[in-house]
Amino acid sequence: MRDSHAPAITEFPVADKEAGPYGITAGADGALWVTFVHSGRIARLTLDGELRQFPLDLPASRPTVITAGPDGALWFARSQDHRIGRITVHGEAESFAVPTADSGPFGVTAGPDGAVWFTQMNTDRIGRIGSDGQISEFALPGRGAFPAAITTGPDGALWFTLNQADAIGRISTEGDTTLYPLPTPGAAPVGITSDGAALWFVEIAAGRIGRISVDGGIEEFPLPDRAARPHAIVAASTGECWFTEWGANRVGRITENGEIAEYDLPSPSSEPHGITLGPDGALWVALEAGGVARVAP
Repeated sequence: MRDSHAPAITEFPVADKEAGPYGITAGADGALWVTFVHSGRIARLTLDGELRQFPLDLPASRPTVITAGPDGALWFARSQDHRIGRITVHGEAESFAVPTADSGPFGVTAGPDGAVWFTQMNTDRIGRIGSDGQISEFALPGRGAFPAAITTGPDGALWFTLNQADAIGRISTEGDTTLYPLPTPGAAPVGITSDGAALWFVEIAAGRIGRISVDGGIEEFPLPDRAARPHAIVAASTGECWFTEWGANRVGRITENGEIAEYDLPSPSSEPHGITLGPDGALWVALEAGGVARVAP
């Protein structure tokens, strides 16, 4: 449904399309931090629009998801050169090689244990990296599952999507893993978030939003536009999540009872990907076509 109380949406150009704004998160410094997946840069955007870019040591590193780490720095996955990157709020960057070759790290999140956890798309593993840069890896059951996004759940475990296995995974901080198959075949889940009570995720191929409780109970909510290709999702509060519709040039909102509202972005073909809750209470969206959008409910 279309909500008559539409939010105010403002777009800011921050780069050309070749740069590819992709992941976005709020930093401990009160700014937004964005990955430029194509140009291999990390950008810092203040709430008043000041932009600063930090080139990485390898432009072809393809930084994807970025998160605020437990140490106050920003941590991000480098999917092309198989490293985990870290950058301080002052722009000092370093990176750590994942031990397993061709791992393809993608999703990354701050864990409940003071470490950073990440997915390995190509090798069916979940990784853990401590503040000292030491990496541990945990193999998942099966092959070709394509673990994608990851988040910390309300139960103190890590929850992640298995894009090609049509499942949601849970891993404890000790490495114990449980998989929960989705009811819809071919769902291809990508983004996942916790609202403090349950986990919410998007099904990019099925055009649905899903919710899974910590005991494994799953609900699915179809979008009005099943071809919208939802990509990333973030919780604004318990029972309220916002998500991007990469294939439909929109952002959406879902409530705990499954009510969905969708909002068109101002620019056509902006390619919304990552979404985060900003320090100002607004939603901020990375637009791969070269911008960032602020969505003020």
